[in-house]
Amino acid sequence: METRVAPSQDDPALRAGSEVLGGPTGRHMAAYAGWWTPLRVLLAIATVVMALGVVERADCRNHAWSRDDGQQFAHACYSDIPHMYRERGFVDGAIPYIDKGDWQPLEYPVLTGGVMWVTAEFTSLIKSGTPDARAVRYYDVNAVLLGLAGLVMLVATMRLAGRRRPWDAALVAASPVLALHATINWDLIAVALAMVALYAWARNRPGWSGVLLGLAVAAKLYPVFLLLPIALLCARSRRWLPLLLTTFTAGLTWLAVNAPVMLAAPDGWKEFYTFNADRGADFGSFWYVLDQEGWGVGSLNTVSTALLVAAFAGIAMLALLAPRPPRLMQLAFLTVAAFLILNKVWSPQYALWLLPLAVLARPRVRDIAIWQAGEVIYYFAVWYYLLGGYDRGLPLDAYAVTVALRLVCLLWLVGVVIRDVLRPECDPVRADGVEDDPAAGPTATARPARRRPAEVFA
Repeated sequence: METRVAPSQDDPALRAGSEVLGGPTGRHMAAYAGWWTPLRVLLAIATVVMALGVVERADCRNHAWSRDDGQQFAHACYSDIPHMYRERGFVDGAIPYIDKGDWQPLEYPVLTGGVMWVTAEFTSLIKSGTPDARAVRYYDVNAVLLGLAGLVMLVATMRLAGRRRPWDAALVAASPVLALHATINWDLIAVALAMVALYAWARNRPGWSGVLLGLAVAAKLYPVFLLLPIALLCARSRRWLPLLLTTFTAGLTWLAVNAPVMLAAPDGWKEFYTFNADRGADFGSFWYVLDQEGWGVGSLNTVSTALLVAAFAGIAMLALLAPRPPRLMQLAFLTVAAFLILNKVWSPQYALWLLPLAVLARPRVRDIAIWQAGEVIYYFAVWYYLLGGYDRGLPLDAYAVTVALRLVCLLWLVGVVIRDVLRPECDPVRADGVEDDPAAGPTATARPARRRPAEVFA
């Protein structure tokens, strides 16, 4: 049986902190085999953490997320969920994409729209109450569903960490990002599907990985970029069949989910794509700060896309020329981070996209804490900035500082992960030489590159 890594021995920050409790776990301490397995402990922690996030929104819940006085921003308890219920026709029993009325068309991918509609129908089983009261019930129903999605994400993260490192997932379970961001929007649905897709890949199930990835893309666009790290590792190992099978099943699944709506309501179906194509620089991105300061970039779609392609090319070079094949989670983290940094909008809940990937890419308390500090500071800053619409709140200059701080904190983590790729002995997962890449799946025996970077540029 493989020996589990003890966090108090493996992580320098936890090792130092453990001194107040008597020091690190002894190397000869017997493994505990009681009911409280690592998985059950982590599920309990995550449940409490997400419940605290719901409690944090108690003031907004008591006021039904009213837009009248800005209290949802003043108390930093905003959520899109009740507003979507009232403002996208769900309160009137509308079917998304198909029914039209005085409400704005739904600007969400089909699978997320389906979840929104099903939970609205479930909420309507109790027909009593004002629209505001039903919006609160709608939030409660979705909070439970998103909580379950968060637990699925956690289980997949723990499995992807490998048998030796189950406690790495504690950095997800106890995360302030999970508490604060879980019920802002429906992102956890896509995150859970994406992480299970990566787990299926790790278990050498490329077909199922593609099915799950297709569902994830039908819920949110970002998981499509996870095909890039998979493709890079397949290229390095010269194993193309798993990549082709994953890509094919992902595309087929996405099409199967989208086709009924695409055919029945083409205008409603394409609203998500036209909305994002026409969208300008928005909250959270450095493009937004430049725009508000009067330095807006023309042809933003073209510029941001070109920079993203360049970033992906850089990740490809890193993957193909590194001394050893990078771990899948390292490349997945770098890919999604690049997309967020260069995207036109960087909403607070997008931190959930990175959370499990960041933990698996760099399972160290210090580095994850630095990144999450930037996210937490920005979480409060953006709501106080939005109070400007009520003649109070953060001025633009102060908000710009928090945007920059968030970016710097993420770039710190990106830099550390790149260092680990170039110097595998610094990678916590590979440092002891016992385990290479628990998530490698079909590329587990990837061959090393023919030439090292120094030889290429010599």
